[in-house]
Amino acid sequence: MGVWAGGGEGVARAVERLAAEYGAGRVLGVVADVGGEGEVARLFGEAVEWLGGLTGVIHAAGVQGPIGPTAEVEPGEWLEAVRINLFGSYLVAAAAVRALSGVGVGAGGTGPANGSGGGRVRGSIVLLSGGGAATPFPRYTAYAASKAGVVRLAESLAAEVAPLGIRVNALAPGFVATKIHEATLAAGELAGSDYLRRTREQLAEGGVPAELAARAAVFLLSDEAVGITGRLVSAPWDRWWEWPDRLGDSVEDDLFRLRRIVPRDRGGDWQ
Repeated sequence: MGVWAGGGEGVARAVERLAAEYGAGRVLGVVADVGGEGEVARLFGEAVEWLGGLTGVIHAAGVQGPIGPTAEVEPGEWLEAVRINLFGSYLVAAAAVRALSGVGVGAGGTGPANGSGGGRVRGSIVLLSGGGAATPFPRYTAYAASKAGVVRLAESLAAEVAPLGIRVNALAPGFVATKIHEATLAAGELAGSDYLRRTREQLAEGGVPAELAARAAVFLLSDEAVGITGRLVSAPWDRWWEWPDRLGDSVEDDLFRLRRIVPRDRGGDWQ
């Protein structure tokens, strides 16, 4: 199951395109606001009923948010970006945990949702992160802060639900040439001259293929990635397909996680 941000027309077009390729009986489209608790519960309810249960969830809904100097952007727009990107990720992740663990899909649980009747299950959740999650992203502070929050949410939730057999990872897709970048072009110099230039250059070059992030997401859902959880995966930069031979499911190491770097990590002797 993938969760996608788009209006009714966008969802309808996606369903039509996918149905033409995979068959009408294999595609379900549901329009929902991922920042609304009731909407997310309805979304998962319809998906679980249609599919007969869930084994994996990919959450890819997000917005760019206000662009410009932080002291000058509209506070309401800043908060709205956090509502969709971070709070929406929380709502989807929480509903996914309930569905994957067999508790139910509603806020209070509605009974077994995956046919397991409870007990230990195996499932995987992938939350899409993005620019600014691991490095500063000036003039895009709502987007950066919300996406950094998504990564920490994935890390924390992964440790919490490990006993249930559920894995949670954050995936950075890279600069994929989607409509989200239209906001940067429209903002012009408010986006910052350097980032505006880089955006134009990467769009002209075609950006990172969307298929690469899709393959990474499918990998993280698959049994090949069992043992990989609580990580921030960069689709274009990491050799994630080699990770099964290198990473275990221990939450004690800090590889591919957000962390604070102190002087001794760089050979210093002070703090």
